[in-house]
Amino acid sequence: MKTQLLKTVLLFILINISLPGYSFSSDPETPNTKSATELKEARGQFLLERLKEIKSMKKSDMSMEERKALRKEVKAIKKELSTDHRGIYLSFGAAIIVLLLLILIL
Repeated sequence: MKTQLLKTVLLFILINISLPGYSFSSDPETPNTKSATELKEARGQFLLERLKEIKSMKKSDMSMEERKALRKEVKAIKKELSTDHRGIYLSFGAAIIVLLLLILIL
């Protein structure tokens, strides 16, 4: 029984490891990752400069609609800047597999 369970878990792990490899296309036209990161950094710098411009504006001379539009723009910029998190993401299925492996090993 234990060997059957171990075989099933190993088969499940192999399937989960091998399937994401098929989802990537092998097109030679894929963008270079270095240029993509450079574009993200340039976009981030542009957004930060825009925030500085908005902060230095004299808002007392603006109408209510203009101030409201600026607030919306600032919120959108901050949201765009905050979504560029880098990290390791672990899916729920992968977490269950790791947990099962730890239980089997220990």
